[in-house]
Amino acid sequence: MFRSAVLATDATPRPVSLDEAQRTANDAAGWVEQNWSVWLTNGLRIVLIIVIAVAMRSLIRRGITKLIARMNRTAQAVDGTALGSLLVNAERRRQRSEAIGSVLRSVASFLIMGTAALTVLSVLKINLAPLLASAGVAGVAIGFGARNLVTDFLSGVFMILEDQYGVGDEVDAGVAKGTVIEVGLRVTKLRGADGEIWYVRNGEVKRIGNLSQGWATAGVDVQVRSDEDLDRVRAVIERTGEEMQKAEPWSERLWEPVEVLGLNAVYLDSVVVRVSAKTVPGKALSVERELRWRIKRALDAEGIAIVGQPHEQELRTAATAADAAAAVAAPSAMANPASPQSLATAPIPPAPTGVTLGKP
Repeated sequence: MFRSAVLATDATPRPVSLDEAQRTANDAAGWVEQNWSVWLTNGLRIVLIIVIAVAMRSLIRRGITKLIARMNRTAQAVDGTALGSLLVNAERRRQRSEAIGSVLRSVASFLIMGTAALTVLSVLKINLAPLLASAGVAGVAIGFGARNLVTDFLSGVFMILEDQYGVGDEVDAGVAKGTVIEVGLRVTKLRGADGEIWYVRNGEVKRIGNLSQGWATAGVDVQVRSDEDLDRVRAVIERTGEEMQKAEPWSERLWEPVEVLGLNAVYLDSVVVRVSAKTVPGKALSVERELRWRIKRALDAEGIAIVGQPHEQELRTAATAADAAAAVAAPSAMANPASPQSLATAPIPPAPTGVTLGKP
């Protein structure tokens, strides 16, 4: 009890003398006087680092934005011409350039601001080794947890940088097939043949076939009677192709003269002539329709009839007639009494009187 009271008495603050207060103030003033230059220097260095980082980030982002705008202007200048159709359309170039610009701006901002932050920490005499080790462990954990997202993002970046496909291209991505309507860093949107929209993750695309790059082929099959003069048919089709190549806008869509490849199939009563033409990417379907239209009119004018396979009703009628004929038994030579087979047969003699057939 007495000891506790003594301890409580010792714990109470004792009055500070004037000399002690003066000595403490002098020590604090001396410590500030010794370190104020270091503080000022470090503060100015930190401010300078931040100013340089912000200015560099702004300049680089502005330069990337101007570069992307110049790319878009170049694409718009050639859009609608033969050169523009040969290369890429404006919308495709715009989306691709914007995606690349977004990636470049994000990477530049991360590198510049990250380097500035590490430099500020080093100025403050903070040990970066534990921080970097923790960041590495966290990065590995996040990478394993979000590996699908990282795979989709990296695949999208390389697809855009390599220009594997773009808006307006007809592609076969394996998991889906259709026309590209939007290209993103994570997901690509495709418009299917029936109007459906497919959302394809870029990381799921193992192989892709672009049906719109380089050039396309328009193929038309012309089926005529087997007794037609094939040289005459070839001449009519070639003349039609030459006329089409001189007309607008087909003169820009056809890269080479329309070519008659030859017979693609030979049937009992008809033959199939294959016609091919190399076209601008994405215009093969329209060229095929126009080429069929012109060939049909030209052959009609020359009196050459285009034939086809028998209709389903005709095939069904023929099959029914064949089945009915098969149900009738073949005529027998014995049915005619004057036939040699009937005359050569001997009649069965009548049974004797009083004899019952079948009994002994």
